[in-house]
This record gives sequence, structure tokens and C-alpha cells, in this order.
Amino acid sequence: MSANAEIARLLDETAAMMEVLGENRFRVAALQRASRVISGLGVDLAQIAQDREALLAIDGVGDKIADKIQEYVRTGRIAEHDEYAQRIPSGVLDLLGVPGLGPKTVGLLWREKNITTLAGLKRALEDGSILDLPRMGKRSAERIARALAFTESSGSRTPIGVAMPIAESIVVRLEASARGATAVYAGSLRRGRDTVGDVDILACATDADAVSRAFREAPEVAEVLAAGATKSSVRLRAGDTGRLIQADLRVVERRALGAAMLYFTGSKDHNVALRERARARGLTLNEYGLFPDDGGPTPPQVRGVTPVAAKTEAAIYSKLGLAHIPPELREDRGEIAAAEAGALPDLIEPDHISAELHAHTTASDGSLSIEALAREAQRRGFHTVAVTDHSKSQTVANGLDEARLREHIASIRAVNERMRGVTVLAGAEVDIHADGSLDYDDDTLALLDIVVASPHWALTQKPADATRRLLRAIEHPLVDIVGHPTGRLIGKREGLSPDIAELCAAAAEHGTALEINAHWMRLDLRDTHVRAAVEAGAPIAINCDVHSERDFDNLRYGVMTARRGWLPADRCVNAWSARRLRAWLGRRR
Repeated sequence: MSANAEIARLLDETAAMMEVLGENRFRVAALQRASRVISGLGVDLAQIAQDREALLAIDGVGDKIADKIQEYVRTGRIAEHDEYAQRIPSGVLDLLGVPGLGPKTVGLLWREKNITTLAGLKRALEDGSILDLPRMGKRSAERIARALAFTESSGSRTPIGVAMPIAESIVVRLEASARGATAVYAGSLRRGRDTVGDVDILACATDADAVSRAFREAPEVAEVLAAGATKSSVRLRAGDTGRLIQADLRVVERRALGAAMLYFTGSKDHNVALRERARARGLTLNEYGLFPDDGGPTPPQVRGVTPVAAKTEAAIYSKLGLAHIPPELREDRGEIAAAEAGALPDLIEPDHISAELHAHTTASDGSLSIEALAREAQRRGFHTVAVTDHSKSQTVANGLDEARLREHIASIRAVNERMRGVTVLAGAEVDIHADGSLDYDDDTLALLDIVVASPHWALTQKPADATRRLLRAIEHPLVDIVGHPTGRLIGKREGLSPDIAELCAAAAEHGTALEINAHWMRLDLRDTHVRAAVEAGAPIAINCDVHSERDFDNLRYGVMTARRGWLPADRCVNAWSARRLRAWLGRRR
């Protein structure tokens, strides 16, 4: 675990324990902010820890946080974290991971019922003893039970943003392990699902043993489950998460790589539909190729039958009378009929994206100055970047009140005047209140070039209330984008459950874009929502919700989610030319 990740974790855990104990909320907020900033830093704190001025120059790092950073780099521990850990049972932190269980409730569970583990919470829910707690009614207990079930069902899957770097690292290592080796990842990861159950790797090499050994002996391997000449399985440490994820390797013949990729990419339903299509044409399809089906009891590849197609996926699809279907669409949701009819969409690609329209600076909870943000956007080839710092209700994120916002707008305009080759828009990420009203009045909103309206709290509303809330934002004449519309956090928070069809119809009518927040912990809108928006004719934004330089790298996850939702480039506002984007933003101003 890197020093940055470990320091951020310890600060965040300290803040959580302080919250449970009901201690000073301003100190809690300072620790949480420092944790967020540190987790997004590009510089290794271990390398600059002795330079106190450099530490203090980091936004969100004051004297006390600097002391803790230096203490950790010097000793490998933070004494304050250890002190709080002595006061609170370790399992209490797990309880805080249950959506909707706030620090006060967790503190009550611990002090009143001695519930300090997820198992203990489950027992208390099952036997009804949780109802003995003050202000704990039946409805609240049911809500906690649903949240606990959600947490347990999500725990076995790994977010794509954790799994993808692991898979890419394995691919690089395997290709370097033997001359001429080729490696690719497959499975739900290749299809761009927001979470994956395991990582599937395929490799071709003349020296299969060398590739297999490199796979099993990788430094991330925690346990070898199976070791064979062409098949191996291991459990890997998933980065800094403390999670283990299974990875499976198949070494295949190069002449059958396309068939193996098709088979191991899936989905299961897509593959079943392809096999049925093959049978209807007198063919049989498996992981070794597409073969003539003579009804023999022995598989054709064993008998040495020459495949009709095997080397590439495109060749197999072609022999089945289909256009090549991109991996993200392979979910048996109409893609085969569309491929047969030549009606597959021309899906958006990362290179189509030329604007970032949701980004934060040091004015709220980001780690980049306005100019640094603009220069990073320019370096990445964007023609436009919008500065959208938080509005006043987001006190924990240092949200801007009206007076600070006006000063901030002036600063943004000044940077825009100096920049060449990139336009810097003055915007805001404005909270959508529970009733659908916005955090700034209309006169304030009218000062901005772009408004991203987002829900950040009251995320357990009933579906009807959530729908009314978001509709009011979509219909507001000064809202351009509704950011992360459900507010979900993958595996941690379910978020709102509005009527997506109604929201998409309203967005199409009013020309308001619905955002795919590209951070791998959000991916909100999710793929099925994007598909609904595409079918309704609503515009879509793909934004990285930038807080630090590396957040721009999350773009690919947002694009994969968009592709799973059948989104073409023309329907994404971030892919428009500067002129078209300006015209869209100026339509109501």
C-alpha cells in the first residue's frame, strides 16, 4: 500500500471513529478533507515528507495534518488513529460501511446493544432486539435490513476501477514473460461492467510454461488455486483495497484466439444466442472455433475438424451473418438483431471526448488551482473545461456562498483570458435540495456559463419523491446538466430510484443533459439508464468529476458505460465541437 493511500485511510478512519464518539465536527471535516486531497495527489508524500513547506503548500494540509504525515513516514503509524482505535471495537468501522447507518446510529448500536459487527447487526435485525434502541422504529429497522442485504450482495464483486489496472498489469507482465507472447483480458471486465466477479486472462505463446509461471508468480498473488500447463487460477491482492480477487489464465492456440475471446468475454446469454444461431446454420460454436456440425459425439476440435472461423471474432460473427458486435453490447439486449439488420450504433470512443464539464478546484474540495486544471485539460486535448465547484450547502466540501462564488467567477474569467487553446467556463455544481429547489437563486445561477445540478443528500427518498425532485432540476431553465442523478456509490450506497423513463423524457424535452459520472465508484447514470436516455432522445454528458489530475483517467470507465448504453458520439455533449457546445450552453442565457 502506498504512503498516500495508507495516510488517507488512517485519516479517514480517524474521522469516522471521532464521529461515532460524537467529537468536534470541524476536526472531523478537516480530517475527511485532508484524506480526500491526499488520496488524489500525484506526488508521493513519502518523498516530500521532510519538506514541511511543501506539505503545507498542499491545499487541505495544515500544521496538524502535516505533523501526522511526517509521523507516519517516520514511524509507519499515526498515534491519534491508534488512540481512537483503542476506544472503539474494530468491527464498528464495518458498520459504518452499511448505507444509511450514520455515526450516531452506529454509536447507539455499540453503546446500547453491544453490536460491533455486521453479524451482530444481522442477529439484532432478525430477532427484533434492534427495536429496543431509542427512536428505532419498524420502518427504520426495515431500511437498515435492506441496506445490509445490499452491502452483503455487493461484497463479492470488485469495482471496474480496481480490477482494470490489475488486469492491465497482468497483461503487460505476461507479454514480457516469453518472446512473441500475446495476452488480453476478457470476461465482464472487457464488456465494461461496473463490477466484476473475477478477472479472465487469455494468452498465446510458444512457451506456455513461462507465461503460466509469470502469472502464478506475480507479486500481487496471495494464493495459487490451480496450476496447470494451460490453465491457472490465483487469488490476487486488489491494490490498496485489502480485497482479494480471483484471476484465471487460459493459454490458447493463436489460431483459435478469436473464438476463445468470444467465448470467455461472454455474456453467457449472448453466447447462448450465438450458439443457437450457429446450430440453425448447421454449425457448432465453442471456445475453439466455429465448426461444421456433423452430429458426432466427439467435439470437432478433438477430431481435427477444420473450423469455419476461429482466429478472429469478426470472422466468426461474419460467418454467422452478423456485423461485429462490440464487447460492451454483448448482453443479449437486442444486439444480435441489430447486427443482423446492420443497425448497430456507431458507439462513442474516448477520443471523441473533447470537453470536461464537471471539475473542482481548490476553491472547494479539489486539489488543482483553476489554471492547473485548465492546463491539464489542454494537455489532454480538450477544447473546453468547466470549473464547477460546490455550492454553499456542501459545507464539508468547502462549498461557496454567493459572495465567494462571485469572486471565484472573476478568477475563472481572468484565467480564461490568459489561456490559449482551451476555454475555461465559469460554472458550479449546485445541490438539488430534497424538494427539487436549487442551492443558489436564479439571479446567481444566471451569472454562470454552465450549471451542473446534483443530488448529494436525502438519497433514501421514496421513488416518487426522487422523481419529482430530479424533474424539477431537469425542467429548471438554467440547469444544463444533472450530475450523477441517482447519487449511488457502487457497493456502498444504492442511491435514489427515480422513474428513469420519466426523467429521460423530460431531459429530451428540455434539452438538459443527464450525466454519466465517470468515476468508477459512481458510474451514474448506469448503463441501463443510458440506454433509456438514448431511446428517449435525451442528451448525455460524460464527465470525470475532476478533483485531481488522475481523475481525468476515469474517462474510459464513463465511456465504457456509455457504450454499454448504446450511446453514439453525436448524442454526447462532451463530444461536440466548441461552437456547438457554446450554442447549446447559450440557448437559455
